[in-house]
Amino acid sequence: MRLSRRAFLVLAAGTAASGATRAYASENGVRAAGPSAKGVLVDLTQCVGCRKCEAACQTANQLPFPTRSFEDMKVLDTPRRPNADTFTVLNKIAIEGDETPVYVKNQCAHCVDPACVSACLVGAMRKQPDGPVTYDASRCLGCRYCMVACPFQIPAYEYADPLTPRVRKCNFCADKQAKGEVPACVKACPKEALLFGPREELLKVAHARLAGVSGAFRERPKYVPYVYGEHEVGGTSWLYISDTPFESLGFLALPKSAPPRLTESIQHGIFRYMLAPTALFGGLALVRHLFKPEHEIIAEATESSPSSSEQKINHDRTARG
Repeated sequence: MRLSRRAFLVLAAGTAASGATRAYASENGVRAAGPSAKGVLVDLTQCVGCRKCEAACQTANQLPFPTRSFEDMKVLDTPRRPNADTFTVLNKIAIEGDETPVYVKNQCAHCVDPACVSACLVGAMRKQPDGPVTYDASRCLGCRYCMVACPFQIPAYEYADPLTPRVRKCNFCADKQAKGEVPACVKACPKEALLFGPREELLKVAHARLAGVSGAFRERPKYVPYVYGEHEVGGTSWLYISDTPFESLGFLALPKSAPPRLTESIQHGIFRYMLAPTALFGGLALVRHLFKPEHEIIAEATESSPSSSEQKINHDRTARG
């Protein structure tokens, strides 16, 4: 199959566009946490499942208290997830062969390079220099792209509110941090299972504990030699250490690369130098040319060749001549 000059130019333009995309992607590295970024180190060996962090979170965010008391530990028998009215939850994980369960706190991870911020079309989701990923309801369009983009599936939507629904999630007590205070859940923890501070310092503390410190409240082997959140999806502000494998506790196995580094590189690469329209419409034109319907081919052939009457006249003229 031969390509016309026009089809060749279209194909060349499409190739150039894909090359620009690859070049842009290679120029972008992983975004790192800033020097002022704060975080929380969660030591799962220290948590006793008291749920005081849950109560403190509800109070700090003026969320409705549940119908069942926070002292009711039977709530922990059923796995739960954060929702529009509950920004943080504890789950009790039973470990085979061990009478003592593991309690896992779950809330927004406040990613270093958050996918929800990248996906937001209007800047309603924003990453603050000191760590929190905050939400501005006045900017929100309600598209819920942030919910789709989040690798941890944390943002929740107020579906019950037909007039002014919002996207809801933990905001890392950004208002308290702005005043030099610690997040409410951290302050409420009686066992210091939650340690708040500069993210880089917390990583040093975490690795020091992994080097040989075992849990203070359990007769178990030493920590699993891994800090969950140090690298997952580009890193998170909430870091976890445990003496139980994370996969056994329901932690997601996520790539080290942040989703925005892939999606933004593709977007920016496609639209760099305005090659996207050329590649898109040129590609469509090429497909249209290569797979043209048979009736159009016949019609074009008829238009480009002499009609039967014209052929007859020409034949007669030739005969008389």
